[in-house]
Amino acid sequence: MGPLLFLIFINDLDNDIINWILKFADDTKLFGKIKDSSDVQKFQDDINNLLKWSEEWQMLFNTDKCKVMHIGKFSFQRQYFMNNQQLEVVCNEKDLGVLISNDLKVSQQCQQAYNKASKILGLINRTIVYRDTDILLRLYKSLVRPHLEYCVPAWAPHYLKDKALIESIQRRFTRMIPSIRKFSYEERLMKLGLWTLEDRRIRADLVEVNKMVYGLSSVRLNTFF
Repeated sequence: MGPLLFLIFINDLDNDIINWILKFADDTKLFGKIKDSSDVQKFQDDINNLLKWSEEWQMLFNTDKCKVMHIGKFSFQRQYFMNNQQLEVVCNEKDLGVLISNDLKVSQQCQQAYNKASKILGLINRTIVYRDTDILLRLYKSLVRPHLEYCVPAWAPHYLKDKALIESIQRRFTRMIPSIRKFSYEERLMKLGLWTLEDRRIRADLVEVNKMVYGLSSVRLNTFF
């Protein structure tokens, strides 16, 4: 009942909000198009309304964790305040585990995913002495690959350097298996029954589109395309 009651409790958080707002548990995002000073004032008014709600319902925002991000090189940049404290302007911020950049490029997210997966793969390589193919494959699929594919339809790389960086993790893994180390990467994948990570990302995109077509996603097909 806890999560349900919490959702009911914050249901009216977006009352009197002019711009768009997204709510997920205790995470709230306010966003909108800022073209001139009047838009700036409307956005500041929305922040003030959120602050007023939080004070009325005794669920105060942690102002130190509230950030502002200006999207785009030519965005109308102004300062915003909450509780008389100027909000910090950031170039990138983690949102539900995905690193969002103000230029909407995904290179930093790719590097983050690579770093996490690389650490786990290195740990497996150092600690697993018995290099049985089935054991290593299970460890890779359960502990390493999820870091490379978490929420990937939202940040799938399109630069070749980012694709190569992500794919290098799986290349390293396949070379860890002594019996197939001498074969090419494509042959190693075939023997292990694996797809390239890029093929898996394409499949994930198709799954999301399929959900939109059949109304299983909150994203509407006619607005996405």
